[in-house]
Amino acid sequence: MKFKLQSDFNPTGDQPIAIKELVTGLKKDIKYQTLLGVTGSGKTFTIANVVKEVNRPTLVLSHNKTLAAQLFSELKHFFPNNAVEYFVSYYDYYQPEAYIPSSGTYIEKDLSINEEIEKYRLKTTSTLLSGREDVIVVSSVSCIYGIGNPEDFHKGIIDLKQGDKLNRDIFLQKLISALYNRNTSNINRGEFRVKGDTVDVFVAHNDIGYRIHFYGNDVDEIESFNPENGRIIRNHKKIRIPPANIFVASKDKINNAISDIQNDLKEQVDYFKINNLNTEAKRIYERTNFDIEMIKEIGYCSGIENYSRYFDGRKAGSRPFCLLDYFPGNFITIIDESHVTLPQVRAMYGGDKSRKSNLVDYGFRLPAALDNRPLKFEEFEKINKQIIYVSATPSNYELEKSEGIIVEQIIRPTGLLEPTIEVRPSKNQIDDLLEEIRLRINKKERTLIVTLTKKMAEKLSKYLTKFTIHCRYIHSDIDTLERIEILHELKEGMIDVLIGVNLLREGLDLPQVSLVAIIDADKEGFLRSETALTQTAGRAARNINGCVIMYADKITKSMQKTINETNRKRLKQKNYNKQKGIQPKSLDIKNKNTLINKLNPYKINNEKDNLKNNQLSKEKLHKIERETKKMMEKKAKELNFIEAAQLRDKLIEIKNILKNKK
Repeated sequence: MKFKLQSDFNPTGDQPIAIKELVTGLKKDIKYQTLLGVTGSGKTFTIANVVKEVNRPTLVLSHNKTLAAQLFSELKHFFPNNAVEYFVSYYDYYQPEAYIPSSGTYIEKDLSINEEIEKYRLKTTSTLLSGREDVIVVSSVSCIYGIGNPEDFHKGIIDLKQGDKLNRDIFLQKLISALYNRNTSNINRGEFRVKGDTVDVFVAHNDIGYRIHFYGNDVDEIESFNPENGRIIRNHKKIRIPPANIFVASKDKINNAISDIQNDLKEQVDYFKINNLNTEAKRIYERTNFDIEMIKEIGYCSGIENYSRYFDGRKAGSRPFCLLDYFPGNFITIIDESHVTLPQVRAMYGGDKSRKSNLVDYGFRLPAALDNRPLKFEEFEKINKQIIYVSATPSNYELEKSEGIIVEQIIRPTGLLEPTIEVRPSKNQIDDLLEEIRLRINKKERTLIVTLTKKMAEKLSKYLTKFTIHCRYIHSDIDTLERIEILHELKEGMIDVLIGVNLLREGLDLPQVSLVAIIDADKEGFLRSETALTQTAGRAARNINGCVIMYADKITKSMQKTINETNRKRLKQKNYNKQKGIQPKSLDIKNKNTLINKLNPYKINNEKDNLKNNQLSKEKLHKIERETKKMMEKKAKELNFIEAAQLRDKLIEIKNILKNKK
């Protein structure tokens, strides 16, 4: 099936030339290209057109899950009839298993399974192995982490057709081998139940179940049904049931793996004992044997990815399988915000190795855990055949790799100009800024303020609040999902001013923002480099009244370059608008990031209204009760007592509802 792009618009401005040049480069088998596109120039639309033209499987890589969700939504809109998938990892939501020797703190891997994350991950792998060519996968950089062997996963897929000669018990055995669990009552995702000659399967990668009717040794009828209410959806001639987990292996592989694990365990215990590390010896012996027993019983254990080398039959030090191995050989890679994404990809191996080394050294994991890792940067580059870097400010690395093949896209279809840039003295800067903020509030527009330090952001927020200005600060200490909520509040007008350090740059669509104020713009460094200043200024480029004020006592080289480049782009857009008779207009984009909130492992998947209206089943309430209690305990451990108290109140409310239901 070919990609079919659906849009009310045709490529305009720089887009037609950019599309043509990128497509030509891909067809000529050029490995590296760079799309240099300004904020609001429609880079996603350009990429969508490129994908349509070349008609090849595509990986779109983003440096965080928020932007990945945004890209996924946009591409899903462009290609409603094609396979657009979303792939994120638990690593995108919480800290993985770790040990901190200095404090003796062990952070256990979170055992909760978020069904939505699992669903999207399994749907992605299943689609890639289906043979389809019209596949786009939007992923965070977690796609370079080790996952199961694609060959084993493919072998675990169960294809079923009406009229197949198949014994019911053999089919049940296949389901168990594919890591589906048997349940006698209500089934959840990744489970099945048996009623006589009828088998219900709630597939792991979708929101539907399959009901398979057997007549003797024949598959008599196949129906899909809604697991929530049991209603039949439709009949099927054939279905495909993928494994319930990415890590799946045959019995022979499991037995061989267990044998290898036991051998390495003996070696590691002996090593610890020789070095008088008896605590570590006892710890690794007990933990590993527990995992072995779980694998024997159910074919799976918590943290099974740390044993992936044994199941894959890989040598020590060899790279693991990752999502990229599931793609057909002709796939292309789009790296969004490449100036940020690539350094992240480059750093992941070292960070993971440091964390895993502590776990191995202190007896929490066998040395094989070190081979469950992200790809090294050179491995990542080798596995990708063709790459398009996308950024408004590509780094020297991308420019060098592209060898001059730079496609520039600086014309905005909306006619919006680059924001004006003013440099004002730092003396009395806060009073001046206060006046500018009030002007924006009167126009119902928003303001971003960029500071150099977290402390400064917090102090400024406190100061502005004294003048009855609705403002919030945002920095790395603020939980990721809270940041999303804050950005949503800014868009909806609940707050007028947002203050941050360096989290307000890449890829954020904030058309409501008309003013970006940069404090200490002349403090040359990472946060005030040409790239940082250009990206920050770009946040005001989606509003017709976009303006950037740099508070500084001198004009640095980075500031001057940013001003010159902005003026160049502004002039080009002006000339284009005049030529085409375009009247600039602001964008009005509402992106509530519902996907992100939906995937949050710690988010209670119900609204207060549902609780108040008593609309949830007892099973759902019990699940929410467990999740709420777990989150409450987590917040209490973090000494976040306000949120812990709020969760306690919610827990009491849920318990009262359950009492009334009885």
